[in-house]
Amino acid sequence: MTVMPRAAATAFVEALVARDLSRARALLNDDVDFRAMTPNRAWEDDGAADVEAILHGWFADPDEELHAIEPTDPVLVEDTLRVGWLVRGTEADGPFVYEQQAYVRELDGKIAWMRLFCSGYRSQTSSPSLTASRP
Repeated sequence: MTVMPRAAATAFVEALVARDLSRARALLNDDVDFRAMTPNRAWEDDGAADVEAILHGWFADPDEELHAIEPTDPVLVEDTLRVGWLVRGTEADGPFVYEQQAYVRELDGKIAWMRLFCSGYRSQTSSPSLTASRP
């Protein structure tokens, strides 16, 4: 696998920023090798449809209002591209923010391999600590 000119990974982040999860799914290889770690769970799936379902859980939760998804700068590490995004929103407990960073490899113009890590929800009303959890 090699990183194409960042096309699929960059477009994937753009789709998340636009909250277009169908477009994000279309950028995944049908048998994408996906692993993610959030504070409360490790996720493993080998299919684009399953990854889309995970994304819906993270970005389309009816109990949350997302205000912004902001991309972070991508970084190339040989054949792997690091991309990320910062999510700001509000839920019953108040405003929150979390960041996700993903390492991706592309094949034939689609994301074939992804490893994603999440900071967990951080309350914007309290001082920084290591106690928040979720997604």
